[in-house]
Amino acid sequence: MASTASSRSEARAVNFFRNPALLAAVSVTVLLAIYLGLVAQRAVMLLGDTALIAKAMGALLLILPVIGAWFLVKEWRLGTTVQQMSSRLEAEGRLPVFAGGVSASGRLPQAAAEEAVTVASLEVELAPDDWAAWFHVAFAYDAAGERSQARKCLRYAADLYRAARRNGH
Repeated sequence: MASTASSRSEARAVNFFRNPALLAAVSVTVLLAIYLGLVAQRAVMLLGDTALIAKAMGALLLILPVIGAWFLVKEWRLGTTVQQMSSRLEAEGRLPVFAGGVSASGRLPQAAAEEAVTVASLEVELAPDDWAAWFHVAFAYDAAGERSQARKCLRYAADLYRAARRNGH
């Protein structure tokens, strides 16, 4: 038993180091945490000063680490939820697949992108409370190069997914 758990843990560690996107996210997170810590330290130093303007600057400067930490938690939460959704869809054989070749930048040709968005949007119209439909439309928008719309749809899909999990689905 112990060797099986050990080999699973080693496999996870190897997979972690083979995932460049995850390594990049962790690296940026560590750098941002260091930066936010330094900003918070400066804010506390300013709060300890006797000058009123320094105290005011310290109080205002303390807001930045709070906002940064909130943003960091929000993005990691979305990332882990998207990973859970994609793993589930992959296990069910329902990951989005688009017809047409993909360019070097990862975009579909215009006609294929429009068709993917149309088909995925129809799926959402038929099942507006289905997180998988919103996941598919998000990836259709992403493949079409509409990153902002894709993130909005992905956030909504993640909200629906979390709600479905809370309700036992």
